[in-house]
Amino acid sequence: MSDSRLKVWILATRPKTLTVAIAPIIVASAMAWEDAGFHLGAFIVCILCAVLITIGTNFCNDYSDYIRGADTEHRRGPTRVTQAGLIHPHHLQSATIVVFLMATLLGYYLIDRGGISILIIGIASILSGILYTAGPWPYGYKGYGDIFVLIFFGPVAVGGAYYVQSLSLPSYVLIAGFATGLLASAVLVINNVRDIEEDRIADKKTLVVRFGRKFGVCLWIAYVTVATCIPLVLIGIKGEHVWAGLSALILLPAVWIVYKLMKEKEASKLNPLLGQTAGLLLLHSIIFSIGWIV
Repeated sequence: MSDSRLKVWILATRPKTLTVAIAPIIVASAMAWEDAGFHLGAFIVCILCAVLITIGTNFCNDYSDYIRGADTEHRRGPTRVTQAGLIHPHHLQSATIVVFLMATLLGYYLIDRGGISILIIGIASILSGILYTAGPWPYGYKGYGDIFVLIFFGPVAVGGAYYVQSLSLPSYVLIAGFATGLLASAVLVINNVRDIEEDRIADKKTLVVRFGRKFGVCLWIAYVTVATCIPLVLIGIKGEHVWAGLSALILLPAVWIVYKLMKEKEASKLNPLLGQTAGLLLLHSIIFSIGWIV
């Protein structure tokens, strides 16, 4: 494979979104470490499976949006390889299947450790990734994307990664998961605010399309604000881990992001905010994890 061809496939993975997959595993593993339940093998495989499922979802989303006509030559967001003619639709469809199969094969190790509950999480995660834009009732086109992102990048990802390492699941771990889920949903909001006009034309009824751009900005603020409050709730519940509260420092760069989100009306100028919001999630996860262990 030539370097240029490799770069196209890397572009198709949407590298900036992969931090969204990794962040919940970091949080879960830090909490497992503190509870003397960290398992290196399960941690590594969790990371690999999360990344592969996210890549598979991105491939499927690229292919399905092109087939449905949601991605056109007027697109203002980052390049989509199918619409741009960089990868043939059937090749991307095949790659989607291969990536999900790889995640499934790796997942057998986690199923062997965690049992039927991990099997259910794995199947549900893959189906969620596929049905976001594919199938007869793509929930991403119906305005339910935020809910699924909140659940699967939140309590499901954090709780599942914690359980497969420690083989137990305290309720406070699930609560911690809502912070990563909300911040992952904030990334989706940026995407939906940017694409509001294109989504309207494609009849993609995201929450931003349904209720308007101002609602989307308020939703972003709400997601980020509530996410920063969750570590404080955990400190109150546990009566310890006070340093984890420093994750609220992400509000400082968040102010700049929301300022740009409110000010910029040109869709293409919102593209950097996607990576910056994903960066907030990663920063939250790192600060929270270090603070929890300390």
